[in-house]
Amino acid sequence: MEVTPNHTQTVTGWAALDQESGKVEPFIFKRRENGVDDVTIKVQYCGMCHTDLHFIQNDWGITRYPLVPGHEITGVVTKVGANVSGFEVGDRVGVGCISASCLDCEHCRRSEENYCDKVTLTYNGVFWDGTVTYGGYSSVLVADKRFVVRIPDNLPLDAAAPLLCAGITVYSPMKRHGMLRSGGSLGVVGLGGLGHVAVKFGKAFGLRVAVISTSPAKEREARERLKADDFIVSTNQKQMQAMTRSLDYIIDTVSAKHSLGPILELLKVNGKLVLVAAPDQPVELPSFPLIFGKRTVSGSMTGGLKETQEMLDLCGEHNITCDIELVSTDRINEALARMARNDVRYRFVINIGGNSSKL
Repeated sequence: MEVTPNHTQTVTGWAALDQESGKVEPFIFKRRENGVDDVTIKVQYCGMCHTDLHFIQNDWGITRYPLVPGHEITGVVTKVGANVSGFEVGDRVGVGCISASCLDCEHCRRSEENYCDKVTLTYNGVFWDGTVTYGGYSSVLVADKRFVVRIPDNLPLDAAAPLLCAGITVYSPMKRHGMLRSGGSLGVVGLGGLGHVAVKFGKAFGLRVAVISTSPAKEREARERLKADDFIVSTNQKQMQAMTRSLDYIIDTVSAKHSLGPILELLKVNGKLVLVAAPDQPVELPSFPLIFGKRTVSGSMTGGLKETQEMLDLCGEHNITCDIELVSTDRINEALARMARNDVRYRFVINIGGNSSKL
């Protein structure tokens, strides 16, 4: 796609150049100059989401190469446009999954930009000026002020980065479905990047939290490190039966094909299950657990900007961050390979321009 005249800012990054390699490599490209509504950010950290892997490998058949991934971006403001009043040079900020939307539809007016028909992703999208968006695996990002959020001062920029995707993805349905009220009970299916944040939110807001996993080896970590109240091995029928009708809510973060039937039986009557992951094959949804328990199954994706800022502010109040492994830029491909094997506790974050985890 033709580059517009104002794309004159030379930026270093890491890009997948084609589908065959399945890897990223150093890449020099042009970003737009800072406009009147823009904020220029020196990228310090960028989380690595499983979505990055899908796009790099073109698993969904929609990748535009060259691809610069990354939508869990934190850094420091270096320049602001003339119309920008909410941010100043030196501010600690973040950019998540969205870089633009129409700003005028019913969803945008309700601060649900993520559901706008014209939403533009932070990478592999098409921006207002017709250019393809490049993400946070790069040294500099130029973002519209309406799609930038502030990172609370007490949160380290590296461990806060995945909150911009994993954090808001579980927070949004928790808020919408009333899961944040103290005294309820929450089941979290899958203890990965999204799941471990859901456990932290549940505990912070006073819920009894049960982790539901296929791996018995994760029990100690779930209980001791994340303070989960219960741990259920989903393949253990005795454990599953013992927890029948015990949970008010369940957040399902598993991206592999699985049956919702046994999981639904854990919900009380009127219980709610929310899917936040995207298996590449349809999940199994038997009708009996729905009918006989008057249960609800719904889905949710990321969140709008207002809700993302609200989530970050609450994380600041409760000192919630993600458990991460920091990765240098020369080991991105190694991290991608490990991520494909689910060998990470619980999120990789690339150290792009940061000096330490205390920034």
